[in-house]
Amino acid sequence: MHKIVKQSTAFFLIAALLFVPFGSSAIASVDFEKKDPSAGAMVADFVLVRPVAIVALVVASAFFVVTLPFSAIGGNVKAAAKSLVVKPAKYSFVRPLGEF
Repeated sequence: MHKIVKQSTAFFLIAALLFVPFGSSAIASVDFEKKDPSAGAMVADFVLVRPVAIVALVVASAFFVVTLPFSAIGGNVKAAAKSLVVKPAKYSFVRPLGEF
């Protein structure tokens, strides 16, 4: 009985090691086309997402100002500015309409 368990475990392990690389290559071969966003996505972005993103930018900028002394002591002001100000600003104002 113990021998059968060992053999079946070894068989499934070998099968998994053989078939996993084939599955990942099949996933990698899928052609991802960049499609234009729909009108509904653009409207939802303009009406819902952009205002929330702008509010989040204001809140994140306030957190940046509050944590600025600690960032300066830690020497990571640029990283904090990039994460708390630049990225939300680009998300709010630079990215194309309808692309989330």
